[in-house]
Amino acid sequence: MPDSPYLSDRYRATSRKTLAAIATNLSGVLATSRSVIDLAVMTLAAGGHLLLEDVPGTGKTTLARALARSLSAQVSRIQFTSDMLPSDITGVTVFDQSAHEFTFFRGPVFAEIVLADEINRANPKAQAALLEAMDERRVTVDGTTYELPRPFIVIATQNPVELEGTYPLPEAQLDRFMTRTSLGYPSPQAEARMLVSPSGRDPLANLKPVCTAGDMRAIIQTAAHIHVSQAVAAYAVQLLTATRQSPQIRLGASPRAGLALLAMSRVRALMKGQDAVFPGDVRAMAVPVLSHRLVLADGDMGVSAEDRARLLESLLNTVPAPRGA
Repeated sequence: MPDSPYLSDRYRATSRKTLAAIATNLSGVLATSRSVIDLAVMTLAAGGHLLLEDVPGTGKTTLARALARSLSAQVSRIQFTSDMLPSDITGVTVFDQSAHEFTFFRGPVFAEIVLADEINRANPKAQAALLEAMDERRVTVDGTTYELPRPFIVIATQNPVELEGTYPLPEAQLDRFMTRTSLGYPSPQAEARMLVSPSGRDPLANLKPVCTAGDMRAIIQTAAHIHVSQAVAAYAVQLLTATRQSPQIRLGASPRAGLALLAMSRVRALMKGQDAVFPGDVRAMAVPVLSHRLVLADGDMGVSAEDRARLLESLLNTVPAPRGA
């Protein structure tokens, strides 16, 4: 059997160049750190979904639109409310009297990039409809299954400050997000530049596509073929096990978290020009991949994302990385 083309140096070099171009596109329109932008791009290249915990007005919609424009992809936005129905997300079947048949009208989930704004304001049924689509990459309405576009990435947001009238995502649903991060407030210098820029101008007006959705599908496959040695895989398992055995954590990282950790590690290796994953790649991806999946022994009430990350960092630092891997 011939080797997969996704193993070739040409595919890796092209993928790395394209991902860097997407990140550069985003850097031109988002007043946030390059590390946050790189994480969003890596999540896309790993075929995963991104959870943003941010207050309003920090650029979440701009991030989704910039990603879509960079990919020549379709983007949709769902503003979640407490009275939303699952059909408001997936679509609805309506009887067409003139044609004497049922017609399916697709919902906003049928896009390559979906911004799910304030997902924790939706009732559990509406949340479940979106999260099932995220997991299955398809939706079933009235007994008929419809495939979702590829790539398919959901960028979901929730406000960490306003909790009244919200429905916190349960652990099983948080586990479906590959990574969690925050755009945060811009630096004083970046915010000053933003304030003096011409008002009313679309920041994405001059943004040019750098690839197609088909190119991104190839990048996802290329990243998936980056080699992971047994030693590196064992190190990843040790990190997962540390979260399960810590007395500070009631519910540790799941096997799904392990798959997400290695998927993100592969993309990081690809972006760094490596043909294999090193322990440093796994360690670098551990906090953004694992922190939101953990349930603390003392409860999560009042624990910020930063405190959770620090706890996880200190725990993971106790796991030695393999040498020569």
